[in-house]
Amino acid sequence: MQNAHTAKLSRATLMFPLALVLFEFSVYIGNDLVQPAMLAITKDFGVSSAWAPSSMSYYLLGGACVAAILGPLSDRLGRKKVLLAGVVFFTLCCLAILFTHHIESFLALRFMQGFGLSVISAVGYAAIQETFEERDAIKVMALMANISLLAPLLGPVLGAFLIDHVSWHWGFIGIAFLSFLSWFGLQAKMPHQQRSMPKQPIGYIWDDFKQVFKNQRFLGLTLGLPMVAMPLMLWIALSPVLLIEELGLSSMQYGMAQFPVLGGLILGNIVLIKIIDQWPLGKTVLIGLPLMLAGTSLVVLGTLFQSYYLLCLIAGMTLVSFGEGISFSVLYRFALMSSDVSKGTVAASVSVLMMFCFFGVIELVRILYESFHLWAFALSGLALIALWFSFPRSILLRILAERKAAGEF
Repeated sequence: MQNAHTAKLSRATLMFPLALVLFEFSVYIGNDLVQPAMLAITKDFGVSSAWAPSSMSYYLLGGACVAAILGPLSDRLGRKKVLLAGVVFFTLCCLAILFTHHIESFLALRFMQGFGLSVISAVGYAAIQETFEERDAIKVMALMANISLLAPLLGPVLGAFLIDHVSWHWGFIGIAFLSFLSWFGLQAKMPHQQRSMPKQPIGYIWDDFKQVFKNQRFLGLTLGLPMVAMPLMLWIALSPVLLIEELGLSSMQYGMAQFPVLGGLILGNIVLIKIIDQWPLGKTVLIGLPLMLAGTSLVVLGTLFQSYYLLCLIAGMTLVSFGEGISFSVLYRFALMSSDVSKGTVAASVSVLMMFCFFGVIELVRILYESFHLWAFALSGLALIALWFSFPRSILLRILAERKAAGEF
């Protein structure tokens, strides 16, 4: 359902997404800079390196636990108030973690920092979708993804530098500073949108969520999102252990290995922006997912032939990330527009499902990795992409057929 107050993409309207993406970058680098430092952090706390992926999974769990509150809250109070408050909370949590001395308190604060993920996905993304027309919204999401991808590109290199030359604590200081800067940009450039629904008793929130989760189209599309995003998430979570401990790469070599993989995601987003006005919406997904299946199959092949493992791993994950780049923003738009319930509630529902899936799969693969090592990573990625070709693909094909019959390009 198209918002009546959508705007065309221009230099003036682009300032709000740029301010939002600075906060998004802060939240993402809050994971991507920390993950390569986790081996040093676990050593400082005197615990096993098996705790390293938990920093990411608890971060995601924190986001999942508040999404159901933040989305409906922003429907009633307005997106801007909730977003600005979330930026302040994230900044304070980044500063508080400097005073931790145990892995338990560290993970508790990582959990609270994860609230920033829902501030972006359940509030910020909903505001983007409401502000811009359909294809412009997808372009903005792809553009934001490319800018925020500087986080996983720069994060491992900066994390390696911090480990080698200073302390991991400085990473959180820098993240808090960037988040603090984004607050001023959002305060100045984010539009004061009208609430997407009238004020109603708080009990209506439960009714709205029930309506969303009873929608089969919503469930099919939204459950498909973590299947598409999860292989790259597993790469980010496990690659420090995979590349440094298993393959013996240095911290700097680990950082450099991220460039082709995440460069594929950047290239995919650029291609999506370039062709989205010429191709029927959704066609890129039908190309991107087979590429992702080929990429995860190549990683499995490398696990079979160990002498070519690193080459197959990097090449396969680059294919996976390119396929995600040309697919994810389109699938997210379809998922968000699959229900007529207020967009804050729908975006919150998307976030809850996605981040609980992220948390569960990362923790499961972390446990499996302790026993099966390279095979756990390779087969989990292949299984996730293969699953997308079931119910989520059938829902997408139905949507594309309906759009074609309605004359929508």
